[in-house]
Amino acid sequence: MMDAYKGKEYSTILAWVEEGIGYMQFNRPKAMNAVNDVLLAEATEVLEAYSADPEVRVIIICGNENVFAAGADLKAVYPMNPFQARDYIDAVHKCLFAIEDNHKPTIAAVRGLALGGGLETVLACDIRIIADNSTLGLPEINVGIYPGGGGTQRMPRSTSICLAKQYIFTGDFFDAATAYRMGLVNMIVPPDQVMETAKKMARKLCKKSALALREAKNAVNMSMNTDIKTGCRMEQIAWAMLFSSEDQKEGMSAFLENRKAEFKGR
Repeated sequence: MMDAYKGKEYSTILAWVEEGIGYMQFNRPKAMNAVNDVLLAEATEVLEAYSADPEVRVIIICGNENVFAAGADLKAVYPMNPFQARDYIDAVHKCLFAIEDNHKPTIAAVRGLALGGGLETVLACDIRIIADNSTLGLPEINVGIYPGGGGTQRMPRSTSICLAKQYIFTGDFFDAATAYRMGLVNMIVPPDQVMETAKKMARKLCKKSALALREAKNAVNMSMNTDIKTGCRMEQIAWAMLFSSEDQKEGMSAFLENRKAEFKGR
């Protein structure tokens, strides 16, 4: 692993940049990477920094070999009053929108368990690569609540409303093959190939125009939140604005000259 990002070490995550890829790894192994206030604050800080850092072209979010993330730390959440619970979910939403709205493409590299807030994190990522032995689920209903980190909103957008209701209402776990059939994930690979597959995808995206990727990501995200005519108008404006970029000139010139484009993100 490379040096800690910007020379800073964190207590609940690992963060480093290598070959244009920003890595964020959950690092609470004794707690199965359960989410608490500190993890949310540290993850949000790194994600926002990656979004603004021109050195970072793509972000990979991962856990350890056995657990991606096991959801909220119930020992921390259980005693909260309603106002504290609302503040906690505010921090969850801030972190997950730092993934979903990030200027860089985000890749979830999942091994082992992704439950509750762990699955909600996966749902906020652009591309999802999971191990064939992964177990996923939104089990919050079993402890008297329901997914509060965007699960009720992103799950039906990634699958269907009836499947989302089934797994949110029952809290049942499901395996990698089921996740793939539902359209929830992009790829299933053996556990020992998850990180390399994620890196391979990240390297491919690193070769694209960072400006075009940013605008494409935003346009696709907006398609889930607006009517098609408004979305197409927004797409049109952002598409036309790319014609003021060096990347657009380089990309089209390279194609016409039958050579490989060298994008600079300008």
